[in-house]
Amino acid sequence: MFACNYPEQNNLADHVTQLSEEASVAVSSPVDTAGKTLATRILPPTGYTRTELDSNSFGFYLRHLPLKPHGSPVYCFDGREKLNQSVHAAVVDLDVGTRDLQQCADAVMRLRAEYLWQQEAYDQISFNFTNGFAAPYAPWRAGQRIRVSGNTVAWVNAGRADGSYTAFRKYLDMVFAYAGTLSLAKELKSKPLSEIAIGDVFIQGGSPGHAVTVVDLAFEEGSGKTMVLLAQSYMPAQDIHILKNPGRTDPWYLIDEHVQQIRTPEWTFSAQDLKAF
Repeated sequence: MFACNYPEQNNLADHVTQLSEEASVAVSSPVDTAGKTLATRILPPTGYTRTELDSNSFGFYLRHLPLKPHGSPVYCFDGREKLNQSVHAAVVDLDVGTRDLQQCADAVMRLRAEYLWQQEAYDQISFNFTNGFAAPYAPWRAGQRIRVSGNTVAWVNAGRADGSYTAFRKYLDMVFAYAGTLSLAKELKSKPLSEIAIGDVFIQGGSPGHAVTVVDLAFEEGSGKTMVLLAQSYMPAQDIHILKNPGRTDPWYLIDEHVQQIRTPEWTFSAQDLKAF
């Protein structure tokens, strides 16, 4: 597996000692504990407004991700609780599977693939393995399967077509097993922080490497300031969760021309790490 090969960390306190200037600004972001989606659970900071989105867009899908009840812990694939329960503001209600596969880059690909599958945009679902092998979903849906033998990867006929969700999840597990931050970082396109949008990804490819998805965005009129919410999985494979911001009292992250680093509870990204599908 080529994803997030680093140990579980508990370094929230370390980040709190390195707060950026935004930490000095106490902006309240009301949380509606009864909210069942990201949009209804985590409200924008005072003075900020959510961007308007097309109901068929990837951004709309992410903003309306279903959430587990307020206060839910993050669970790993084997049923254990994540060691560090201090990093999340909410937990996405999406299965993690029963194998140690859906780690950081995998969560990014999972969210993108789930959206495209719901849109029936099957031909757009495609990811590359770390060795460069292209693994689109369309052949899998048509009945082919991927055979891996050492460094050799090939498509083989496996019977009749299967467009079920169960078969789709098996496809994703195959992708998760042989793709990761190295391959995903090469697939995505770099973009300036000033153009950040919902669905973008902060990613550092490598071993270790990490990736988080921008799942919501709000802006302050007149100032040019933008706030975003970030979601991640981690190692071992675990529930996708909305990250807290260790530098604020709410989970929103400030994005403006002065931001050089994005410090999340378990990883620090640079402004140059922003990419998009």
